[in-house]
Amino acid sequence: MSIAIGRTGVVRLVQRGPCTLSGGAPRPPIHVVAGVLRDASGRVLLTQRTAGRDLAGLWEFPGGKCEPGEAPDAALARELREELGIEAKVGESLIQVPQQYADKRLLLDVRWIERFEGTPRGCEGQALEWALPEALARFAVPPADRPVVAALVEPPLCLVTPDPGADGTQWLERFERAMERGVRRVVLRTTTPDSAWAALATEAAARCRAFGADVRISGDVELARAIGIGLHLRAAQVRASAQRPVSHDVALSASCHDADELRGAERLGCDFALLGSVKPTASHPGHPGLGWARFAQLRETASLPIYAIGGVAPDDLVAARAHGAQGIAAIRALWPSGSAHSDLG
Repeated sequence: MSIAIGRTGVVRLVQRGPCTLSGGAPRPPIHVVAGVLRDASGRVLLTQRTAGRDLAGLWEFPGGKCEPGEAPDAALARELREELGIEAKVGESLIQVPQQYADKRLLLDVRWIERFEGTPRGCEGQALEWALPEALARFAVPPADRPVVAALVEPPLCLVTPDPGADGTQWLERFERAMERGVRRVVLRTTTPDSAWAALATEAAARCRAFGADVRISGDVELARAIGIGLHLRAAQVRASAQRPVSHDVALSASCHDADELRGAERLGCDFALLGSVKPTASHPGHPGLGWARFAQLRETASLPIYAIGGVAPDDLVAARAHGAQGIAAIRALWPSGSAHSDLG
């Protein structure tokens, strides 16, 4: 696996083969800790990798490797002292990102910094940049840091809508309640597309705009263009697509079930993916789900933000972040009181 920088400036992974020991077993991950430092105006600190290092010139969250036997909190405090000349109070976890590179595997363990004493400076000759959260996406970052940026600025919950059934008015009322409850990312989905669905989707998209929510339509390129919203690809569409089906100024995401589909979504330039099912679901009886350990293994193979889907709910957000997920995506768990069909293809 090597690194490539696409036309949009996004650093991504190019698959070259598994990172293994000579006996075929996966290499153990290197535990790297990093901190999110914020100043009084809410800006976040990035540091630039210096010449002569892997990924030189890219921007990252400050930190470094844990020494053998060293606790992550202590390692991060030490690294920030050595790199930035500050004394930091390490806080709670933001996200832990497992990431595979050509010659190594990382576990990027990112913590909030509650407070720090001193003025950060580049003690090792590295450049520093304080950036507003909304500007973080403009920086070229290593693959493992891309999900960290998303965790800071993108919604942690993604609603996938159920079929509207015969009562579109009730469906819209519940959709509105989901917005009122804080949902800010939506995939509009139905298994029975028709003219009535097109009208409902158009109205739902308008309500998303009123709430400032990100919205995409599942599977239907023409409807996405007609409404003027993003497109969400089904897994089969990811596998069948040789090139990006929409222009680069149109938001694109995808549903995935395995590493090949995740790499396909990344190749197509998707903003994020939904990966599952993580847990058993009513719509897939007898299927045990990926489980969190397998989810994390698949997370390693791509750098794009990934939502866990399938049997998960907002209560699973901490577990999701601990395994590298942006957050959780759901139908039933995010749809206000009423039946919802729980399949995502």
